[in-house]
Formats: sequence, structure tokens, C-alpha cells
Amino acid sequence: MKALILSGGHGTRLRPLTYSQQKQLIPVANKPVLFYAIEDVIEAGIKEIGIIVGPNAKQVKETVLSRDWDAEIEFIYQGNPKGLAHAILVARDFLGDDDFVMYLGDNILREGIVRHREHFEKGNYDASILLTEVPDPRQFGVAELSEDGKTIKRLVEKPKNPPSNLALVGIYFFKPVIHEAVQNIKPSWRNELEITDAIQWLIDHGYRVGWTKVTGWWKDTGKPEDLLDANRLILDDLKPDVRVQTEARIHGRVVIGEGSEIDENTVIKGPVIIGRNVRIRNSYIGPYTSIGDNVIIENTEIEDSIVLPDSEIRNAGRIVESVIGRGVKIQKGNTHPFGKKLVVGDNSRIIL
Repeated sequence: MKALILSGGHGTRLRPLTYSQQKQLIPVANKPVLFYAIEDVIEAGIKEIGIIVGPNAKQVKETVLSRDWDAEIEFIYQGNPKGLAHAILVARDFLGDDDFVMYLGDNILREGIVRHREHFEKGNYDASILLTEVPDPRQFGVAELSEDGKTIKRLVEKPKNPPSNLALVGIYFFKPVIHEAVQNIKPSWRNELEITDAIQWLIDHGYRVGWTKVTGWWKDTGKPEDLLDANRLILDDLKPDVRVQTEARIHGRVVIGEGSEIDENTVIKGPVIIGRNVRIRNSYIGPYTSIGDNVIIENTEIEDSIVLPDSEIRNAGRIVESVIGRGVKIQKGNTHPFGKKLVVGDNSRIIL
């Protein structure tokens, strides 16, 4: 079995963060979201991984190859994203005639995919889809099950009257017959080749499409609030690991990377993860906060937030529920006039 992980697209819902980086590379708990997907497929015993890349291909390649993986990784250029089924088309040479799992690279799945792969193979399905129960299925693609509940009868995109509360997660297992399906569907109203149409083609032509239910949490990190939610969920499993000497008051589960300097006037209340070479003075770092490498924080309170590497935050008062990009500088002015001075990129959000 091979794996196809999608790391293209423009990430419009995460602008301005995605003007300068691919959305799947934004860190959650100080690890790029894409790495969680790679780790999941390797854990499931898959050693050949194709990663679909787009406009930020070089950035994705450099980030992925900055780490040694127990797998062979090939990068497949898609260009402009034309749908999930289109990604299968452009990956045809890589996939060959092997079974494969397709994993959307902005998804984080706590339980991994080992159990789901076993179900696909033991059931001898032509395709199998991960589903999860959601409170409002009208916002998702939803599965209608067969009478015995073992296979999928129909897929419906954002139905007004949902046939179930089981939504598609964004992880799919396929046999090679999916290649015939993607070649026989037409673009949707969005002018994209939809994976749901390809799966429905399989169902309509008598192929067996199974499913498994996600029992732990799952997050699609497509929006800032989703990033923060995923950050909380991952930090809930944090194990303490303080690699520096510090007189700071540390409470709960905290990770502090090598080379960081944190003074005695700082309070850290976990779960918190702090990267390498971070300097923190006279500050409070509250629960569910991730601080990237090379960040400087002085005279500031930060809680329930993500701070990306190389940022500086000084005399900023209290910051909550925020995602702060790379190389950002936030500071309180000390000269007249005392009005707020802002340099803000397109599609930013500021709550004062």
C-alpha cells in the first residue's frame, strides 16, 4: 500500500498566515500539521508516500526533508488545485496499480489510521471512508449507509435533510479501480473533480465501499479557530519535558526546548510547549499555548494561543485565543501620540 498526502491549495481561510507559507506547514503544538499525517501513514506500515504540492512546492519540500523519515517520499506537482479526484489523476504514475490511502494534509486524527487500514484490507472493500459523528451534518459531506450498515449507499454534500450524522473526515482507502472512476466523472459546479463523485461512481457501478467510524477526536485545521482547537487537543496529551535550568514558576505539564532562557519573574501554567532558544522575561504563559523557536516575550500575558517562530512580543498586555505568525513584532509604544500604530496585511483580523 502507498499513501497520497495532499499539501497543495491556497489556504484562503487562513490568510494572512498563508500568504507566506503553505497552510499544512502551520505548526500546531510546535509541529507542522502535515507532519501528523506523515507520521500516521508511517505508523500504519506504509513506506512509499507521495505528497501533492502546489504553488508553495519548494517550501513544502524543504520543510518535509528537514527531517529524516522512515519512508520514501516523492513530491507530485499538481499546479492549481482542481479537486481531490484531480490529485489522484496527477499522481497516477506514482500510485501505479497499488492500493493506497489518500490523506488530506490539513487533517489531524488522534487515533491514527492503523485500525482503519486493517478494516479496509480484511473487508476486501474497493474503497473505505473514515466517518465521524457531527452535531450538524448539514455543514459536511454526509454518508447514507446500506440497510445492513456495512457499506455506503450514497454520499450527499451538505444536505438540507441529512440521511445520517456521519460526516466524511478526509481520509480514504482505495483499490486501483478508483482510477477508472476519476476518469469517468465530470467537473462539479465548482469546476473541480470531486472525490465524492468518484466514490459515488464506484457505488453506482456495483463496487463495495466500506466505512469506519473515528472514535477519538478529528480536526480539519482550515480556519484559525480550528488551529487553536487542535492545539488544545494535542497539548492535552503533553508529557513534561523541561530541558533548561530556570527559576520560573512552572505548574502542570510543560515542555521547554534547549537553549531557552526564562527568568524567575515568569509563571508558566501548562499544558504549554515552548520551543528552542526562546527568551521570556516577566511574563505569564497560560494554558494551551504553543511558543515557537527563537521567540522573545517580555512583560506580557499569553494564554490559549499559538505563536510562530521568530516573533517578538513586548509590553503587550494580555493576549488570548490568538494565532501570531512568523517574524511578527508586537509592542506597546512609549512615546506620544499613544494611539495604536498598525501595519496589517490583507485579510487580517484585529480585536482590540
